[in-house]
Amino acid sequence: MARVIANETACRDRLLEGAGEMGLVIDSRQQSLLIGFLSLLVKWNRAYNLTAVRDPLQMVGRHLLDSLVLLPHLRPGECLDIGTGAGLPGIPLAIMRPDIRFVLLDGNSKKIRFVRQVKLELGLENIDPVHARIEAFHPDRPLSLLVARAFSSLPRLVALSEGLQDQSAEILAMKGSVPEQEIAQLGARFSCDVVPLKVPFEAGERCLVRIRRAPDEGLQAAESQQK
Repeated sequence: MARVIANETACRDRLLEGAGEMGLVIDSRQQSLLIGFLSLLVKWNRAYNLTAVRDPLQMVGRHLLDSLVLLPHLRPGECLDIGTGAGLPGIPLAIMRPDIRFVLLDGNSKKIRFVRQVKLELGLENIDPVHARIEAFHPDRPLSLLVARAFSSLPRLVALSEGLQDQSAEILAMKGSVPEQEIAQLGARFSCDVVPLKVPFEAGERCLVRIRRAPDEGLQAAESQQK
């Protein structure tokens, strides 16, 4: 794959520096795949406007490291990336966790075309790009892990995804500042943990909201599925 990043070495150095700050080890193959993804994003962004960020160096922090900050919170199995856009956070996570299958869902056809091209060029067999709105998405089986990066408000995210989850499912919602009002709107049916996130080279506030059904709700959901 031809490289289109003029400052590729600087991007790779920034990636490794940021990963070191986060306590991540990225091997040579993963480095090549992450920089390859960045190269494709820069190339396609010129024509398709996939992201407002134009500078590849800035993309390292804003897109790659901001996605990889989720790595410690993943669980084995299958993961649904809701509103993946240009494959964020799903593609960087899939590169680092080839043992997890990622379903990358988005209603924007040009963005899913890009994700499919990334899968083809980088040989990422553990991603499944799906062109559909979440309201029209029907997985083969309930999912236990869902991630969303700047997708929607928490109440709307929970409402739209509720029919996709198994009884033990967890939603990992990436946010800027702590969305206290949105968390309050979820009510007692759900338990929420807020985890502060530190993304190297990014000054803005970041947090992760981990959403699960409250224990009683999970039991009721399990009983309902057994009937």
